[in-house]
Amino acid sequence: MTGQFGAQSTTDDVLAGIDLTGKRFLITGVSAGLGVETARSLVARGADVVGAARDLDKAERATADVRAAAGKSGGSLELAELDLASLASVRACADRLLADGRRFDVVIANAGVMTTPFGHTADGFETQFGVNHLGHFVFVNRVAPLIRDGGRFVSLSSSAHRLSDVDLDDPNFERTEYDRWGAYGRSKTANALFAVEFDRRHRDRGVRACSLMPGMIQTELGRHMRPEDREALKVRANAAAEAGGPAPVYKTVPQGAATSVWAAVVADAGQIGGRYCENCQVAEVVDDSRRRDGVRSWALDAESARQLWAKSEEMTGERF
Repeated sequence: MTGQFGAQSTTDDVLAGIDLTGKRFLITGVSAGLGVETARSLVARGADVVGAARDLDKAERATADVRAAAGKSGGSLELAELDLASLASVRACADRLLADGRRFDVVIANAGVMTTPFGHTADGFETQFGVNHLGHFVFVNRVAPLIRDGGRFVSLSSSAHRLSDVDLDDPNFERTEYDRWGAYGRSKTANALFAVEFDRRHRDRGVRACSLMPGMIQTELGRHMRPEDREALKVRANAAAEAGGPAPVYKTVPQGAATSVWAAVVADAGQIGGRYCENCQVAEVVDDSRRRDGVRSWALDAESARQLWAKSEEMTGERF
C-alpha cells in the first residue's frame, strides 16, 4: 500500500470500495473530532463500532451523523462510558465489555488531552500522562483478550513526541518543573512505546500494533492552548521549514482521521507492526531536532518500551 495514499487523503479515499460488514471496532474518544469521523467512516462501510466517551450525552449529540451513516449501510454504533482520568471508570468499562464477550477486529486508542494546566487524575497521575497513556494502558490491556487473532491495535501519538522522551524517574513532575508541551510530548512518546511493546507481546497470535500521527487539525484537543502556545508552534514550524523538512499544513478532520483507518483496515499488518505512521505511510526515523517530519528513534526503542510497560504496571497496580 506504500505510496497509494498521502497527507491529503481522506477517510473516504482510504476506505473507497471496502466492505466492513461483520467487522467490529472499539474506538476511544468518540464525542468530537477525529473519533467521530473515524467512527462515521467505518460504519458507513457496514462496520459495527463501539465508541467510548467520558460524556455520553455529548457523544450522543456528536454522533448523529454516525448513526445516520450506520442506518444506510447496515452498520451500527454503540456508546460506552469511559473516563480515562479514572482507573475505576476504565476498569468498569473494560469489565462491561468483557462480560459482553463480543470480539473486536481493531481497537483504536484515539482519546486524549493536550497542553493542560498542571493537575492530576483521580488516581494522582499527572493529567496528560495519566489520561493519554496510563488510562489507555489499563483499558487496552484489559480488553486485549477480546481482540481477535489477526486483529490490530492502533495508538494515536503525535508529532509532539519529538519534544520529549518519557521520564520514568519522574513521570508525575514531582521533582521536575511542569511544562505543558513537555508533558504532552512525554505522553505521546508513551503512546508510541506502548504500541511497540503491545505488538511484541501479541504478534504471535497475529495481533499487530502501531502508533501514528494524525496531523495538525483544529479540533477540541486544542482547547487548552494559550496564545503563547500557538506562537511556539509557529516558531517550530518555521525552524522545520528552514531545516528542509516539509512545511506543516493543517488538515481537515477527514484527512486527519485517514491515517487511523488506513492503519486499522488497509495497511499491511506486517508493514506497520511495531512502527509509527504518518500521512498514511510508515514514517521514516528522523533524529534531526530541527525536523518536524518522521519519528524520533526514542519512540520506537524496544528496551524503553519494555521499561515503560513495567513502570506503567507499577504505577497502576496491574500486571498484564
